[in-house]
Amino acid sequence: MYTYDLLETGCYYLVKEKEDSSITLIKIAMATDHCLFIQRYDDPMETEWKLKKDSLADIIECLSDEAVKTWEEHYKSNEDAYYEEDDEE
Repeated sequence: MYTYDLLETGCYYLVKEKEDSSITLIKIAMATDHCLFIQRYDDPMETEWKLKKDSLADIIECLSDEAVKTWEEHYKSNEDAYYEEDDEE
C-alpha cells in the first residue's frame, strides 16, 4: 500500500485507489501541510481533497511531460465533442 504523501504537486499519475478499482488519472493540483487537492479525470472531471496519509492500492506511474501533452490532445478533442454548440436556432 502507498499513501498520497508520495505524490508530487503538478504531476499526473495513473493510480488504483483500491485493489479492485479501475485505473484513474489524477493530477496533484496543490498541497497543504496535511492534505492534497486532487483533480480526477473521470467522466466528468472531479476535484477532491485527500489526506496525505490516505492510502492508495497502487501508484502505477507518473506520466512524463510528453505523455501528458499527448493525453491532453486526445482529452480536449473528446471534450469538444460533448460541448459542440448547435448552430441552428
